[in-house]
Amino acid sequence: MDKTAQHRGIRRVASTHLPTVFGVFDLIGFERANKAKREREAALVMTLGDLQDGVPLLRVHSQCLTGEVLGSLRCDCRGQLEVAMSTIAEQGFGLVIYLHQEGRGIGLMAKLKAYALQDQGLDTIEANEALGFDADCRDFSLAVAVLHELKVGQVRLMSNNPQKVDALTKGGIEVIELIACEAPPSPYALSYLRTKKEKMGHSLTIM
Repeated sequence: MDKTAQHRGIRRVASTHLPTVFGVFDLIGFERANKAKREREAALVMTLGDLQDGVPLLRVHSQCLTGEVLGSLRCDCRGQLEVAMSTIAEQGFGLVIYLHQEGRGIGLMAKLKAYALQDQGLDTIEANEALGFDADCRDFSLAVAVLHELKVGQVRLMSNNPQKVDALTKGGIEVIELIACEAPPSPYALSYLRTKKEKMGHSLTIM
């Protein structure tokens, strides 16, 4: 595949400063037309420091309204985001690419239906498949496009997910180092985390 084809059509919508409890990040909004879905994809990018001054830390993070806004303990999404932002702030150098891919890409309402099936005993993969979805419907090509647009060709990736490593590598981004991104788990999230480790190959210390 032509690597440049993946980031054609992407544009910066706006840039501003974002004061957070971890520090002041620069916040950039990106959009890209998705002809297949006939919609515009959006990503928020939080950056800190000069991304050209070495190999930056990177967290590619998918939206989780239930965890990040409502405080759900069924997942570790909010904790992972906070670990990433805190680590980047401590090192003073890196970025978070925040993708609007709720529920591993199935959307918020379908995610709630999947939760209901999990209440009946299905794991996260079984619930998605019962609804007619793949285990993970996310597409990380927009994150790759953002990195090309920012002229970032090498990263130290904060992730436990081998799918993200594969997507970045295939997109022409070199992953120099893979850094674990784990938050202390809630008892409510243990089954969810075990499924990610045992069925999806995520690198997690949880037993």
